[in-house]
Amino acid sequence: VQLVESGGGLVQPGGSLRLSCATSGLIFTIYEMGWYRQAPGKQRELVAVITWDGNTNYADSVKGRFTISRDNAKNTVYLEMNSLSSEDTAVYSCNAHNSRLNIDYWGQGTQVTVSS
Repeated sequence: VQLVESGGGLVQPGGSLRLSCATSGLIFTIYEMGWYRQAPGKQRELVAVITWDGNTNYADSVKGRFTISRDNAKNTVYLEMNSLSSEDTAVYSCNAHNSRLNIDYWGQGTQVTVSS
């Protein structure tokens, strides 16, 4: 199983980025997909999750600015991030979760840095 994130980088405050997480080796549609982030010196936190049929949930800190989506045909999950601020600087990781099977898979993470 592989989860490969891409799309991170350096962006100015107020800017936007789109992260992608391409998966392989798993039955994508039986997994809830999520984006997590971990800033230096802080614990990893949930950013957004999406169920196989498109139901979403967001951390309060990103509501209205971030959008999670998935393309089940491409086995890929996305995170559209707008109005970025320095507080969004973190390593963003993709997660595939199936509670019934008690399985979690993680990507290696992609760095997002918001700075002028």
